[in-house]
Amino acid sequence: MTGYPSSGKSTRAAELKRMFEERLSQPENKHRRLNLHIISDSSLGFDHQTYASPRDEKNARGALLSAVERLVSKDDIVIADTPNYIKGLRYQLYCIAREVATTHCVVYCAISVDEARKINQRRGAQAYSEQLFDELVMRYEEPNAMAKWDSPLFTVVQHINDELPFDRIWQSVVEKRALAPNFATAVKPVAETNYLFELDRITQEVIAGVLESQNSGVPMSEVVVPGSSKKVRMPGRNLTLSELRRVRMQFTKLNKQVPLKVDAIADAFVEYLNINL
Repeated sequence: MTGYPSSGKSTRAAELKRMFEERLSQPENKHRRLNLHIISDSSLGFDHQTYASPRDEKNARGALLSAVERLVSKDDIVIADTPNYIKGLRYQLYCIAREVATTHCVVYCAISVDEARKINQRRGAQAYSEQLFDELVMRYEEPNAMAKWDSPLFTVVQHINDELPFDRIWQSVVEKRALAPNFATAVKPVAETNYLFELDRITQEVIAGVLESQNSGVPMSEVVVPGSSKKVRMPGRNLTLSELRRVRMQFTKLNKQVPLKVDAIADAFVEYLNINL
């Protein structure tokens, strides 16, 4: 699930859960063995104020990824009812699904900022503060159906009471997983030496760029690195080589099985750094 604050994500997640439960409970349904889970900020012990603090938000993202990684499998459907407003986080969720060779999709609760603000103002004690609402809207990265981590993408227009395209979601998430692995669908290790060489080289160059900028002695909130149109957001302190190497190892492990396009590696790694540092 993804969308602006107060866009109705939790309402839609609950609706989606009910639809899955109803269909899975049908006696003739061959997928009845599937388990259904929903993960939310509240189930993980976080609230709206979590997103006012970079440190708390990082902890919430880590808890979400750990919970999804623990639950997701070919026999489990997991609904991530959290903001998921950064495409780097959606990319990580996509990678987790890909690692266990299962399906995924993104449900985008589309709504205008004005409509979301009106809903938020009616929520009383459950509302986001005006400042935090505006900050989250500014940070929001709209999903793009052309990006593999945002595809298949199902957009639901909230303020006109658009219906969830449940049959299409079911087809994408459940029916696809019923395909028996074969030469075309099974995940195959990447054997191309050139890709692995480029993955190693480009990520090393990004790390070297961060360290070189730090060594200049000029405080920076963002760092330009080789090969990327994006900037590494600094956490208000110098990053150590060991923590950069740790995140690099995680990234390369995720991307060895199913390769990225070589010209997308640097941007993807920068996004991964921004999520995990």
